[in-house]
Amino acid sequence: MSRIGLFHRLRLQALRFVGSQSRPQISEGEQRLSSILKKSFPKASEIAVSDISGGCGAMYEIVIHSIEFNSKNRVQQHRMVNAALKDEIKDMHGLRILTGVPEEK
Repeated sequence: MSRIGLFHRLRLQALRFVGSQSRPQISEGEQRLSSILKKSFPKASEIAVSDISGGCGAMYEIVIHSIEFNSKNRVQQHRMVNAALKDEIKDMHGLRILTGVPEEK
């Protein structure tokens, strides 16, 4: 795993831990977005969704590593995620997207 990928994974885990102190582990919005992304990216090795708005569902951080992003640049990868979530994005204030291709072992 790259240092950037490790940083984002640890950061997301920290956000979940801090958030779990005051709210349920996974919110309804996080579950809904995860479900849509799993259907849109069935070959993904990692999909993580975190409500970073304090629990109100206005802003999410999404981490996806998928071979479906192979040969795509960062902008193309983010457009793929935006397309998958187009109906949900209209109700959000913001969306932080972190994408990548899984590293071979």
